[in-house]
Amino acid sequence: MLEKLRIMMTIPELRRKIFLTLGLLAIYRIGFHIPLPMVSNTPMDSAGGGAGDFLEKVSLFAASDLRQLTIFGLGIMPYISASIILQLLGTTVPALAELKKEGQAGQKKINEYTRYLTVFICLVQSWIYLSVMLTASGPGGGNINPNFLNSTGTGLYLPWQLVAVAVMTCGSVFLMWLGEQIDEHGIGNGISLLIMAGILAQMPKALYELVRNMETQLTGLSRGQVGIETLILLFVLFIGVVVGVVFITLGQRKIPTQSAKFTRGRKVYGGTRQHLPLRINQAGVMPIIFASSLLMIPSVFFGLMAGLFETGGFVFKSLNLISLTMSDQASYLFNLLYVALIFFFCYFWTAITFNPKEISDNLRDSGTFIPGYRPGKRTTDYLEKVMVRITYVGAAFLSIVAIVPTIVYGSLGVPYSIAGFYGGTGLLIAVSVAFDLVQKIDSHLVMRNYRGLLEGAGGGTSPVV
Repeated sequence: MLEKLRIMMTIPELRRKIFLTLGLLAIYRIGFHIPLPMVSNTPMDSAGGGAGDFLEKVSLFAASDLRQLTIFGLGIMPYISASIILQLLGTTVPALAELKKEGQAGQKKINEYTRYLTVFICLVQSWIYLSVMLTASGPGGGNINPNFLNSTGTGLYLPWQLVAVAVMTCGSVFLMWLGEQIDEHGIGNGISLLIMAGILAQMPKALYELVRNMETQLTGLSRGQVGIETLILLFVLFIGVVVGVVFITLGQRKIPTQSAKFTRGRKVYGGTRQHLPLRINQAGVMPIIFASSLLMIPSVFFGLMAGLFETGGFVFKSLNLISLTMSDQASYLFNLLYVALIFFFCYFWTAITFNPKEISDNLRDSGTFIPGYRPGKRTTDYLEKVMVRITYVGAAFLSIVAIVPTIVYGSLGVPYSIAGFYGGTGLLIAVSVAFDLVQKIDSHLVMRNYRGLLEGAGGGTSPVV
C-alpha cells in the first residue's frame, strides 16, 4: 500500500488533483468553525428535545453542524434539496424530462436551474433557521452577541438579521462552488466529499469520548460501562458492519443479454453475450435520509403543540406523550415505523430512478435482447419483477444498518455519538464515497499501466446475487 501511495505521488496530474482536493476540503473545515459575528461562539443546544435531535440527524448529511450559527451553518443541504426536487420533477414535468434526454447540454441546463433553486432555498431556510435559533436563545438574547442587541436588549436588529441571512446564503453557495471545483479540477465527487469530511470530522471526538469513559478491566459487558471486552466487541462489530455495507453497496444482479447477429458482406457481427448490472441497493442512502427526517417531524411538531396548552392538562400530557414516544429511538414503535418507512422509500425512490420501459426500449433499439424474453413488454415486465425482488433485499439490508446504532446504544449503553458510526446514514455515505474515490484514483493509475489500489477495483468484480 505504501508503494501504491508513492506511485500516486509520482504522477503529476494525480498529485495536483489530490492536493487541490485536500486544500479545498481544508477551506471548508476552516469556514465550518467561523461563527456569525452576531451570535456567541457557544453551541446552541437550547433548541433541545426533538428539535435538537432533528438538527443532529440532519447535520450528518448536511456537511455542517446545525446546532451552531456559522457562516456555513446550512451546509450543503440546500443544494442537496434542490437536486432532489429537480430529480423528482424530472419524472413528472415534461420539459425537464426532455432536458434529461438532451445529454450533456440538457444536464448543463438542469444544473443551472439547480443553482437558482439552491439560492432560493438558502434564503428561506436561513431566515427560518435564524428565527428558530434566536427564539431558542431566550428573552434576554443569551446566544446573541451583546454588541448587536436591539434597543430593548431582547433580540437582534432586523438589518443584522438580513446580513446574517445573506452571509449564510453566501456560505452555502460557496460550498456548492467548492464541490463543483473538486468535480472539475480535483478528484472524486465534490459534494459527496464535503459530506464525508463532515462525517469523519466527528470521529476523533467520538473516539476521545470512548477512551475517556473506558475502564481498563473486565466489566462483563455491563450496560453503560466500557471495558476491555466491550471495546473488543465494538471493534469486531464495526468490522462486520463495514464488510456488510461494502458487500451490499457493490452487490449487483447481472442479467445476461445477447446482441443480435447481422451479416455485412462476408463478415458476421454481433451475437456477443454481455450482462446488464442491476444494483441491489438501487436507492442508495436516500431512504434512510427520508425516513429519519420524517420521523423527527412528529416529535418536533407535537412538542411545539404541547407548549401551547396548559401544563398538566390532558391535552398537554397527550401531545407530550406522543412527542416523547416519537423521539425515543430505542422504542419498538419508533424502530417499527423506521423500518416501514425505509421499505416504502426504497420502492418509491427505485420507482423514480429506475425505468424498466426505457431500458427495454434502449436494448431493443441497440439490437440487444434478454434470452428467453421477447423485446418490448415482456422484457419490461421481467426487469420490473427482478428489480422488485432485489429491492426487497436492499431495503431489508438498509433497515438492519439503520437500527444497528440503536441496538448498540440500547444493549451496551455506549454514547450515541459512538454508536452512530455502526450504521445509519453516516456509514453508508462514507463507504460509498470512499469506493467512488478509489475508483477515480484507479482510473488514473490504470491509464499509466499501474495496478489499482485494491484488487479488482474498477474491474467489475462486484458480488453477484
